[in-house]
Amino acid sequence: MDYEYAPLRLPANVDRLTAAAQLAIQAEFSGWELARVRLFRDGTRQVMLRRRRVGQPQPGLSY
Repeated sequence: MDYEYAPLRLPANVDRLTAAAQLAIQAEFSGWELARVRLFRDGTRQVMLRRRRVGQPQPGLSY
């Protein structure tokens, strides 16, 4: 399978519930799934999203 990846960095002031809601919206409407989450000491999160590549264009990330 061939995937495309999108890195996303969430600031420390975004709580876990808000981050989960934002990622659920991306999964629902743009086909992204969670590949990895890294939590840093300063509270920021580095999220890696992925989705399968397809021949037709798909919507990108919306912030």
